[in-house]
Parts: sequence; structure tokens; C-alpha cells
Amino acid sequence: MTRLATESIRGGDVAVGDALPPFALPVTSTVIVAGAIASRDFMPVHHDPDYARAQGAPHMFMNILTTNGYVARFVTDWAGPEAMLKKIAIRLGAPAIPGQALHFSGEVKQKSIEGDECLLELAVAASNELGEHASGTVMLTVPAR
Repeated sequence: MTRLATESIRGGDVAVGDALPPFALPVTSTVIVAGAIASRDFMPVHHDPDYARAQGAPHMFMNILTTNGYVARFVTDWAGPEAMLKKIAIRLGAPAIPGQALHFSGEVKQKSIEGDECLLELAVAASNELGEHASGTVMLTVPAR
């Protein structure tokens, strides 16, 4: 489980190649429906299992906005409260469905320090038993020192 950082990481403490601590999200029907409601996505595939199956999906599934939110949580739980997300760019693959935990992983790919800020580019991924659910990059800043 990801630890909740109470202090922000510092650019000087991060190196290219560093792995983020893994995070496992138990995916339940409640998690999926709550995310869809919060993002005002009322498409039936995100709350009606029978409708989703009729569309060829194995079950109702998580929407991309909810996935983006959990990617942000994964990264900021690691980076701490002073982290500023600049960009999240992910691609979706296998659906996130109830009963299959999403396993998040990440790695520092690039780092640059300008003044008091450290810009980090992270490669992130989330997968379950069906395969890779999401992959992409996150750009964020943390204090340099």
C-alpha cells in the first residue's frame, strides 16, 4: 500500500530510475459507481453490469476520469503535499472491473532542477488480471531542496 507522505520529497532526494512504492486499489462496484457519479459520467457501462455485458464488457467498468484521479493519488501519495501536478497523459487498456484490484507502479524517467523547483517526469502503469489498465506519464514539480 502507498504511504501517505506528510512531507514532500525533495528534488535532491530523487534520481532517474527510482521506483515509486507500489499501490494496490481494491476495485469494487462502489468505487466504480462513485467515480462515475463524481465525474458526472452517467453512461450505463459505469453502473449497470447487465448493460455493460450487453456491450461486450465483462462487467461494469471504471471510467477514465476515475482512473486519472487514482493515478494522481498514486503519485501525490508518494511525492507529498507540496507536489504540483502539471500533466497526466494516460492510455486505457484492459477494463478495471469489480473484484480485480488495480496494481499501480511507477518510475522516475526524467528530472530537472530550475531554481527552487524540481520537475519530474514519471512513467506510470496500472494493471489487473485482465492486463494493463492504464499506462502513461505524469509531470509534476516538487521543491528542489
